[in-house]
Amino acid sequence: MGRILLLLLLVAAAAHAVTPAADRPGKYLPLLKGKRVALVVNQTSMVGSTHLADFLLSRGVNVRKIFAPEHGFRGRADAGAQVKNGRDRETGLPVISLYGKHKKPTKAMLRGIDIVLFDIQDVGVRFYTYLSTLHNVMEAAAERHIPLIVLDRPNPNGHYIDGPVLKRKFRSFVGLDPVPIVYGMTIGEYAQMLNGEGWLKGAVKADLRVVKLKGYTHATPYRLPIKPSPNLPTERAVALYPSLALFEGTQFSAGRGTPTPFELYGAPGYTRKSFCFTPKPMPGASHPKHRGKCCYGVDLRSLPVERIRSQKRLNLGYLLDACRHYSDKKRFFLNSGTFLDKLAGSDRLRKQLEAGWSEAQIRKSWESDLRRFKKIREKYLLYR
Repeated sequence: MGRILLLLLLVAAAAHAVTPAADRPGKYLPLLKGKRVALVVNQTSMVGSTHLADFLLSRGVNVRKIFAPEHGFRGRADAGAQVKNGRDRETGLPVISLYGKHKKPTKAMLRGIDIVLFDIQDVGVRFYTYLSTLHNVMEAAAERHIPLIVLDRPNPNGHYIDGPVLKRKFRSFVGLDPVPIVYGMTIGEYAQMLNGEGWLKGAVKADLRVVKLKGYTHATPYRLPIKPSPNLPTERAVALYPSLALFEGTQFSAGRGTPTPFELYGAPGYTRKSFCFTPKPMPGASHPKHRGKCCYGVDLRSLPVERIRSQKRLNLGYLLDACRHYSDKKRFFLNSGTFLDKLAGSDRLRKQLEAGWSEAQIRKSWESDLRRFKKIREKYLLYR
């Protein structure tokens, strides 16, 4: 017990020692002086206990508008739900959705803007859509010759790299770039890679400035002080998300519509009956999969976060277990597997599961692509 307590204290101390870029205003306020500023922010964009928008306005910065990603400016919208344009009640600023009709800022949206400031907490997973928002904002800013500042934040899954690398044919808003599911970079490092590798449309280059974190390494454990989206409320959910989110493309629920999303999985057709949960509508999950039905499955709520982190890999065992013990194997994948293919970055994983491949065989098929990606990644690391 004493050893566990000591470990928790060390983790807390390490997380406390990390200073997000937003909490280093001396590094970015001079860059905003006299500029008309657009913010790309959400509920995680905090300077201490104050939202970045409020903080900048209090310092006399000319903030003109806010761009909001998936889940909206205040982070309350359901996953996949369109976010509407509006006006922020507290600041009076116009809020423009980048998760509705437009996922990329238009020329009209950027008219009258001198500089764009991006500050959103990522979780280090390719299909987490804030990455695609970054890609699109960088591209739009580059096309209009508008400088972009990224305020860097820690990656809670930044200590490992794993999963299949996305193939261009399977690009979508849940994956635009040829990276593995877990890529081991901060959002600032990722922005540098987008620029350096020519992955923006037409190989345009953004006028990019990354304001660095202080006290961070990729091995630093970091507990997010604010949930990055409605269905990632805990440190355990964030750690399990890279593995369990693949269930979104199958008949299995990953716990949306329960108090502990991404800490369990199950489906009515799972043949092992020792555990059951029943999804129901709640904030962030208005229409959960298998609403009102008993989903038999696996409870991961007591799994220590330190054990998940120490594995330093995706846990394919969950997906393989579900596939093997589902009552109707021909209907295991939703929509003939098209959404799983988007999440995985190709149709290869689905075909491997259908063919009954082992975890070792599947992992071996990733190796060469992962080696190539690691060489690319190395060029853009800001934190050794």
